[in-house]
Amino acid sequence: MPQGLMPRERAEGGGRAVALLYLGPATCVVLVTLLAPLGLLARYSVNRYDPTELMIEAVTPANYVRFFTDSYYLDVMRTTLVIAIVSTALCLLLGLPIAYRLARMSSRWKSAATLAVVLPLFLGSTVRSVGWLILFSKRGLLDQAAAWLVAGGHMDMMFTRNAVLIGVVSFNLPYMILTLQSVLEGIDIRLEEAARGLGADPVRSFWRIVWPLALPGVATATILVFILSMNSFATPVLLGGPRFHMMAPELYSAFAADNNWPFASAMAFILMAATLLLTGAANVLIPRRYRVP
Repeated sequence: MPQGLMPRERAEGGGRAVALLYLGPATCVVLVTLLAPLGLLARYSVNRYDPTELMIEAVTPANYVRFFTDSYYLDVMRTTLVIAIVSTALCLLLGLPIAYRLARMSSRWKSAATLAVVLPLFLGSTVRSVGWLILFSKRGLLDQAAAWLVAGGHMDMMFTRNAVLIGVVSFNLPYMILTLQSVLEGIDIRLEEAARGLGADPVRSFWRIVWPLALPGVATATILVFILSMNSFATPVLLGGPRFHMMAPELYSAFAADNNWPFASAMAFILMAATLLLTGAANVLIPRRYRVP
């Protein structure tokens, strides 16, 4: 090995040691706090449940078999998937134009517009769901508007699938917009100007130039919103009512109300596996030539 490369190799080795020194403790904490609860849930999920003795140590797949053979829980998972997929698609459809406009905005109003997007995040999902409750309630704003527009009109949105969908979209839309905005701001505007100089209209330049370059970021934003939608809790409970069921509220009910920790742990793993499987599939669908190396 040439002698001149030795100092450089020593410097690179020292840099790795310093990076490991800084990142090591935080990485260990994250791994412990993530893997330890998952390991505990995995152990609980194969235990047996008894109404009198509660959790009994065992190694049995009965909890998983119960979930996949019970039509009620399969319907709950189906509802969760539909709400997550539809809300993610709506967030992308609504958020992409807003993010593009914010990314290309250069006036003094850009900070105010960005703040308007960020502001809802200052409130928790429960507070915002209560706001939707007031809006959707009988004789609420929407109901009164319907009665004013149409004589005898009535808009019953409470405890419906549409109410839950609107609530989930409103909660996740800022995450979609902010993620897409940061991606679109990193794409040089001169590329669009060059495309337009060659005769492409704005729509064509967006789909042929901006969209392929933004696709990895779009995938990241979509996956983030999908994960948040799959694990929605307060919105389905408050806006869906007792007859609307999604996985996160059902999981909590099994833990807290029924004290069936083994079955709740199995549900947690099934929800996590479904989320990871679908997000991984979405990532595979991205064309390889658009992936970030």
